[in-house]
Amino acid sequence: MLLWGPPGVGKTTLARILAQSFNAQFLPVSAVFSGVKDIREAIDKAEIALQQGRATILFVDEVHRFNKAQQDAFLPHVESGLLTFIGATTENPSFEVNPALLSRAQVYVLQSLSSDDLKKLIAKVLALPEYQDFTIEADAQELLVNTADGDARRLLNLLEQLLRAADTRRLKTLTAEFLADSLGAQIRRFDKGGESFYNQISALHKSVRGSHPNSALYWFCCMLDGGTDPRYLARRIVRMAWEDIGLADPRALTIANDAAATYERLGSPEGELALAQAVLYLAAAAKSNAGYKAYNQMRRFVKENASDEVPVHLRNAPTKLMKELGYGHEYRYAHDEPNAYAAGESYMPDGLDEPDFYQPVPRGLEIKIGEKLEWLKSLDEEALKTK
Repeated sequence: MLLWGPPGVGKTTLARILAQSFNAQFLPVSAVFSGVKDIREAIDKAEIALQQGRATILFVDEVHRFNKAQQDAFLPHVESGLLTFIGATTENPSFEVNPALLSRAQVYVLQSLSSDDLKKLIAKVLALPEYQDFTIEADAQELLVNTADGDARRLLNLLEQLLRAADTRRLKTLTAEFLADSLGAQIRRFDKGGESFYNQISALHKSVRGSHPNSALYWFCCMLDGGTDPRYLARRIVRMAWEDIGLADPRALTIANDAAATYERLGSPEGELALAQAVLYLAAAAKSNAGYKAYNQMRRFVKENASDEVPVHLRNAPTKLMKELGYGHEYRYAHDEPNAYAAGESYMPDGLDEPDFYQPVPRGLEIKIGEKLEWLKSLDEEALKTK
């Protein structure tokens, strides 16, 4: 089986409980510190246990750190029944675990511990004989729980640190002020490039797209709090501006670029406010993905159609020879035409109709853009009737 969840949710503990429940030999292996030699030693121990009539549970922590060959090494022993394989990972098994191993394993998703769960854990610690004289005020518990960020292991480590500090200072009541002074700046659980990282940037992007400024700002601040490089966030904000707002509000791209430039000039923390304001503006702005869709459709269209020559009337003619060859001949200069529009003129290769991939949405500036394009289309139709 595979246990998938963030740090400190009990993956190793669950594996140990299973081993005890079945009276099985428990062999823990860390993919960070172990190699093929350690795997072979575990297999040898499993064979000895089997001869003695005892089952073996091989627990591989951080299994995603093993390469394909190392993961494949478990397969024959799992299939033969020599051992029961339990892997623990903080990363998405769909991407980090080999398909052959994944297909043979049941995946269990473990969630971060809730605030109530962590408070129960605090109560259990304070009930221990050596800590019964200590109390933690309610607001201090809230601060401790928030700092642990759903991680039981982190909570226990922090709690041990705090109780030792309190004992040194001869304190029996832990206040929020004491916690803040003792803990200092604590970084939230975050794994740049891991599952949590991509989940949070996805939540930020979707909150902007969904026009929820406060939710967008929440995820933006979560990522900053977790240690994300603001420059990365600046690049993503610029992407959101052209992907989800587009020409419905062209100011969005300007504001996003200005925010990125402001951050480069001011740095942290002052420059982060400019990025935050860009997030709020993008979330509140009118939305359109018409330009994004048109671009992707046109890229596919170009790939699927052979490269056609530029029509002669659209070619530049800087030399006498080119003019003699007809380059630029009968080109209609739009500024000399009524409404600065050469009605009926073609700008596509000969024999290739102009696609209508760009379809403005009825929101923001694209309302006006759509109306203008419809009007220009009517001019083309009238011009073609008179030809």
